[in-house]
Amino acid sequence: MPGLTAVREERVDTPFGEPSDAFVLGELEGRKVAFLARHGRGHRLLPSELNFRANIYAMKKLGVERIISVSAVGSLKEEHKPTDFVIPDQFIDRTFHRVSTFFGDGLVAHVAFGDPVCATVGKAVADGCAREGVVGKSGGTYVCMEGPQFSTRAESNLYRSWGADVIGMTNLQEAKLAREAEICYATVAMVTDYDCWYEGHDDVTVEQIVAVLHQNAANACKVVKAAVAAMPRERKCGCASALEHAILTDRKLIPAETKARLDLLVGKYLNESVKV
Repeated sequence: MPGLTAVREERVDTPFGEPSDAFVLGELEGRKVAFLARHGRGHRLLPSELNFRANIYAMKKLGVERIISVSAVGSLKEEHKPTDFVIPDQFIDRTFHRVSTFFGDGLVAHVAFGDPVCATVGKAVADGCAREGVVGKSGGTYVCMEGPQFSTRAESNLYRSWGADVIGMTNLQEAKLAREAEICYATVAMVTDYDCWYEGHDDVTVEQIVAVLHQNAANACKVVKAAVAAMPRERKCGCASALEHAILTDRKLIPAETKARLDLLVGKYLNESVKV
């Protein structure tokens, strides 16, 4: 990342196991930032192997308040061309092997998720695209599939019939857990190619896709840098208090072990004195 200074690495322990890799910490545009390679350096982890809970919990532990998720996706609409960026504001879940919540084990919480993307972070990313001359389209639906295989043509056409825009394999669990951790979240969906619905898709070579990936990565660096610079210092969105009215379990019945494991997330709500 050009412009990243005071760089150091840190491994973070969590109650949910190890994150995907060590975090790269530093300063960018005068702001403290943390970077995590979600698949591990060298791309060693399948989407279904990612420890999403450890990754997001570690971000929370490091003091992260906002996440910009940079992800490669396939396009489900002709208007979203390779090298375009899409900043979706909705998700559809097509996964079935993944844990998508910190809660359970005696503690029940239901966060609102009707608007799964933080509008403030999404706007900062869109403004960053405009500033850097990168095609960045605000809004749209991201289909999160299980993988690691890509879609069948029937599935791809089904998602198109739903009006979905892009398809990927990682972002929905991150968005859900970020909301539970009261961290703002937005996706930069970088289009690498059209999904298999597109005529001629099977003729696309690995070399062509890698070339697009390199161009996307260079553009992503510029966009993230611009978005970080433009991000408001103070959070005024509802993400920061997503758990305030979400915890349903009688406080007296929450197991001590569960309470201790989730103290970083819920401690401020469970340890408050009752005001009369």
